[in-house]
Amino acid sequence: QLQLVESGGGLVQPGGSLRLSCTASGFTLDYYAIGWFRQAPGKEREGISCISSSGGVTNYADSVKGRFTISRDHAKNTVYLQMNSLKPEDTAVYYCAAPPRNYCSGLVAGDFAFWGQGTQVSVSS
Repeated sequence: QLQLVESGGGLVQPGGSLRLSCTASGFTLDYYAIGWFRQAPGKEREGISCISSSGGVTNYADSVKGRFTISRDHAKNTVYLQMNSLKPEDTAVYYCAAPPRNYCSGLVAGDFAFWGQGTQVSVSS
């Protein structure tokens, strides 16, 4: 079963940047679309971005559009989420996930079958 692992979270000041990584051990991500989600305390899990298996199609939630960029490196078997201009409201646990297909049909958590454990992102001065 596909197992995803996130890394790159941490504490950053408002206006700062972080880059999250999502990889899989023992599996290739080449055939999967990959999405990023986040969940803040007391809130529902929010889909924020998705990238197709080829990398040619991406989409973003309005809350992060223009600040976050999703990309993938097939040679490194890794999907990235570059987060710029971070705000305190971006504080959450960030998860990568894969649907059972190679394209993104939306950012609904129930549509994604495989999940990582999450990485904490905290934005605070």
